[in-house]
Amino acid sequence: MPGAAVDEILFAHRKSVVEIVRETYLLHERGETINPDSYFLRFPEKPNARIIALPAKLGGPVEKAGIKWIASFPDNVERGIPRASAVLILNDFENGYPVACLESAGISAARTAASAATAAGALLPLINTTERPSISFVGAGVIARTILDYLVPSVVSPEAITVLDLDGASAEHFVAYAKRGDNVPARESKDLAEVLAGDVVVLATTAGKPYLPDHLEFRPGQLVLNVSLRDLHPATLLRAANIVDDIDHCLKADTSPHLAEQLSGGRDFITGTIGQVLLGKVRPDAGRPVVFSPFGLGVLDIAVGDFVLRTASAQNRTIPIPNFFGSTVRWGASPRPEEK
Repeated sequence: MPGAAVDEILFAHRKSVVEIVRETYLLHERGETINPDSYFLRFPEKPNARIIALPAKLGGPVEKAGIKWIASFPDNVERGIPRASAVLILNDFENGYPVACLESAGISAARTAASAATAAGALLPLINTTERPSISFVGAGVIARTILDYLVPSVVSPEAITVLDLDGASAEHFVAYAKRGDNVPARESKDLAEVLAGDVVVLATTAGKPYLPDHLEFRPGQLVLNVSLRDLHPATLLRAANIVDDIDHCLKADTSPHLAEQLSGGRDFITGTIGQVLLGKVRPDAGRPVVFSPFGLGVLDIAVGDFVLRTASAQNRTIPIPNFFGSTVRWGASPRPEEK
């Protein structure tokens, strides 16, 4: 499936994608997934670049396995091409055969944005009663724009949108994108303190290590969507209620939660998982700011990719490749009746 068809289906079915991500978190919480560690391929000559393999198996109604292979090359931005590129392979769980290859940069962005929207929808009512909370974005790239699509107005009808990005052109484009028709005041800010004061703060940068100061402390009622995972000093997390998608996955690879574990000597600073919040098993303290840190689970890619594939198949938008497999009958074996 080429990217244009994938992106059109995703944009037309954003509410469905959010519901799929929500249900996948619940399946994960109930142990109906297999989500091993992601594998990071790094390059000494390109220290800021990486390619990540995310294998996973999703049970429930999907019953598929697969793997996302996603490259992040930040220097692409200077070349005028997207930072990230990806493919997703889906495997039939009955026989293990790959059944589809989907362009997956859009799927990856959509599942990330739907994860943020799911968290905001579940957490914000628990900690903030503001009728029209402000939203601030640190980082104005594809992920930030996609999160905006999923948050506004279906989850949050903001009073204002503020964005900060080191690249002024990216910030300007984000502001123009935010003003497309929702009549929400959106503007660029160069004041980091102002941006970090938003009711909902979205961190969506390519930072490789924390750059925000250790004395930074968010106020009670703020929700921080820590999507890029490495902006915050670990001391800031220790002063907040922390919700993650998966504790073991999130506390590794030098993420801010991983550094907070090293700083504190334990995991007691973790309040719980988003699955536990959705099930009502965990309720963060409304007297503290809440930070949601999603490492990004491969099962989300499987779930969203399966939805895109089924939708595209129903619309005859897939591209079949005849005779892709050299042989579908084991040598020397008699074919079963249905194979004749």
